[in-house]
Amino acid sequence: MYVREGDGERIVGEYPDGTAEEALAYFERKYTDLAGQVGLLEQRARRGAPATDIARSVANLRKAVEGANAVGDLASLLTRLDALGGTVEELTEQQSAEAKAALDAAIAERTAIVEQAEALAAQDPARTQWKTTSAELDALFARWQAHQQDGPRLPKNEANDLWKRFRAARSTIEHNRKAFFAELDTQHRDVRNRKAALIEQAEKLIPLGADGVPEYRRLLDEWKAAGRAGKKNDDALWARFKAAGDAIYSAKAEVDARDSAEYDDNLRLKLALLDEAEPLLKATDRESARAQLLSIQERWDQIGRVPREQVRPIEDRLRKVETAVRRLDEEHWQKNNPEKKARAEGLAGQLNAAIAKLEEELAEAQASGDSAKVKAAQEALDARKIWLDALG
Repeated sequence: MYVREGDGERIVGEYPDGTAEEALAYFERKYTDLAGQVGLLEQRARRGAPATDIARSVANLRKAVEGANAVGDLASLLTRLDALGGTVEELTEQQSAEAKAALDAAIAERTAIVEQAEALAAQDPARTQWKTTSAELDALFARWQAHQQDGPRLPKNEANDLWKRFRAARSTIEHNRKAFFAELDTQHRDVRNRKAALIEQAEKLIPLGADGVPEYRRLLDEWKAAGRAGKKNDDALWARFKAAGDAIYSAKAEVDARDSAEYDDNLRLKLALLDEAEPLLKATDRESARAQLLSIQERWDQIGRVPREQVRPIEDRLRKVETAVRRLDEEHWQKNNPEKKARAEGLAGQLNAAIAKLEEELAEAQASGDSAKVKAAQEALDARKIWLDALG
């Protein structure tokens, strides 16, 4: 069996004990198999298979096609393999560019992880939410491991530099966290000691009952200013401190209940005194009004305290009566003040003398017919009469 190559022929093999058709079919199948391999390699190249793999396969197939014991268009297979050689060069360039881009992206992503870790490390330890920060750092480390495992392999120097930065940030965060909680433990211990001392003082006040309330309130202010001792300790300490306060206020409540009943009785008595006192608002006899008010004031003071919310209303009502009675005294004094009376009588005499003189001047002006003098004299006379009426 022969195959034509160029201008000549080449023997490809023998097929004994068979017909010419069977022999041709046998060697054509060999060609078909080679053509199929070339077709599959072309598909792999189109799908972007690694250029080195394509180049290796092209070389192997070329050896298989050249001098193949097969009947078919072997030259066209070689031509197609030659074309794949050019494709390999394009794939190599493309894949190199893609590999560089992937490496750049990997470095950028790894750098972003490092920068986020460094940002966490730069936080003020006193303002850091450590639970959140620790969770964020764990998530960043998980991302680092996943990227290291699944991403492109970074150049050794760059990979080492980034890891050193990440490790330094993680060490800083851990150092700050330990220092923060050590300081916090110290603060909590100091607060626990202060609050334990306050509890002892509060418990000593219990036997005093209601008399211990002012001091307990002072201790409560110190408690609020003492700070936190940690939730677990704070709850237990507060329970003891509050129990002491409850005992003190319970005793005060009993006293308040007794006082309340007494104060209600006092209120009824003082309201009765107000009913007795308020008619003095219209009194005109100052001596009688003053005597009645003095009697009411003495009984008022003897009655004692009333409920706190009623103090201002009833005191205001009594003040009005006291003001009215005091006004009677003031009016009497103004009318009967010897000095003021003497000054008024002296001024009245002067005004009467001035009025008499002005009346004479008015008469003379009228007689002379001088209208200007008449007007001036009349105005002066009217003014003196008004002053005299005011002294009345």
